[in-house]
This record gives sequence, structure tokens and C-alpha cells, in this order.
Amino acid sequence: MTAGHKITIEQGTDLVRVVHGGQVVAESRRPLLLRETGCPVRYYLPPEDVRTDALTPSDTTTYCPFKGTASYWSLPDVKDAVWAYPEPKDSVAQIKDHFCFYEVEVEAA
Repeated sequence: MTAGHKITIEQGTDLVRVVHGGQVVAESRRPLLLRETGCPVRYYLPPEDVRTDALTPSDTTTYCPFKGTASYWSLPDVKDAVWAYPEPKDSVAQIKDHFCFYEVEVEAA
């Protein structure tokens, strides 16, 4: 990590629900909360809690020097709305194959 940059990951228990076009695309009480310097909290959801049939794989990839290379998926009318790290850096290995959405609705348990 560069000086001053920090990533922490904790197991969440609140319900995280992703709704798109009136449809629930993901719903989990097992989110991983990733906190990263300079970024909003991101909720990484286990694949079992995501309707992967609603996602379309994208050719887009991005590289983060702290997390690794991300793969992307699109939702109807929203390109690259979802990403995951199939081979994350060792320091964030817990997020492997978990899905993260740009917009999530978080409900308290």
C-alpha cells in the first residue's frame, strides 16, 4: 500500500438489496464491506446472493494497484454496473468472485 492508503474488509449482517428496473437483482445478509481511503463503502455480495442471469458479461476490465484486475457485467440499460475481482491481490482475498454494484439500497436488519 502507498503511504496513507488503507483498505479494510469486514463481514456485514445488514440486508443489502440491489433493485434495477423494479426487479431485485441481488439480496444478501452476508455482504463484505470494503472501506478504502478516498472511496465510499462498497458492498461485495457473494455470488449465491446475486441473480447472475440478470447480468451480461462485459469486455471491460480495470486494474487497481491495491485490489487487482476487475471484470465487469452490465444490467439492462446500464453498462458496466457490476464488477468483481476473480484473482484479487492477497491483501483483499476475501472479495474473490464477490459482486459489487455501483448503486445499492441498504436496509438495516
